[in-house]
Amino acid sequence: MTDARKTAIITGASRGIGHATARLFFDRDWEIITCSRDEAPPECGRDPRWTTHIPADLGNADGITELIGQATKALDGKPLHALVNNAGLSPKSPNKERLGCLNGDIDAWRDVFEINFYAPLKLGRGFASALHKGDGAIVNVTSIAGHKIHPFAGSAYSISKAALSALTREMANEFSALNVRVNAVCPGEIETEMIQPEYEVLIPRIPLNRMGTADDVARSIFYLCSDDAAYVTGTELWVTGGQHMF
Repeated sequence: MTDARKTAIITGASRGIGHATARLFFDRDWEIITCSRDEAPPECGRDPRWTTHIPADLGNADGITELIGQATKALDGKPLHALVNNAGLSPKSPNKERLGCLNGDIDAWRDVFEINFYAPLKLGRGFASALHKGDGAIVNVTSIAGHKIHPFAGSAYSISKAALSALTREMANEFSALNVRVNAVCPGEIETEMIQPEYEVLIPRIPLNRMGTADDVARSIFYLCSDDAAYVTGTELWVTGGQHMF
């Protein structure tokens, strides 16, 4: 890690929005510390001089401890400028049935909340000092499903994202004392591996008449972490193509 470059930690970075975000930060000359359950895929073309990848399962305490410990070691006392809490879990039934409040395993709800809600809270605490050194920013990735009933996203996922929206507001209030900004991006229908063919029926509900891309979300995340958003905190930025208006 050098003093010249800013540094970001990005979770859930092996694919989809997290991968696009990591690539964008790297292309814009940031050093990146990424985390996912698995090793970085070969297609990332990861440059070990400017990147650190930490395999860790954020659904359990050991994984959280592993990420905080290894990332802190990689920072080596230097400031952290951004924490992007992107890792998420959205379980489906074997027949892809929507899991609501009346079906599914309650333990699966706990698993969802551990990754979608508790991990951002724990990581925010764990990296608070490093973020304070960097006058940094936290960006939580929420979802349009956290604001309205979604035909395909399960209840546990939707409610965890609603809770993450509220957590963003509470963190923004408290972290302001550390001069750390906390915001969220709220994606709508984004073309990732989570999207199934049935999502195509939702396109007529999107004013921009297309699904979003992972790059659309990544650019919004980068804005909230950049100096261009220096006076923005406690905000949830909709990245939905206008779908949230209806």
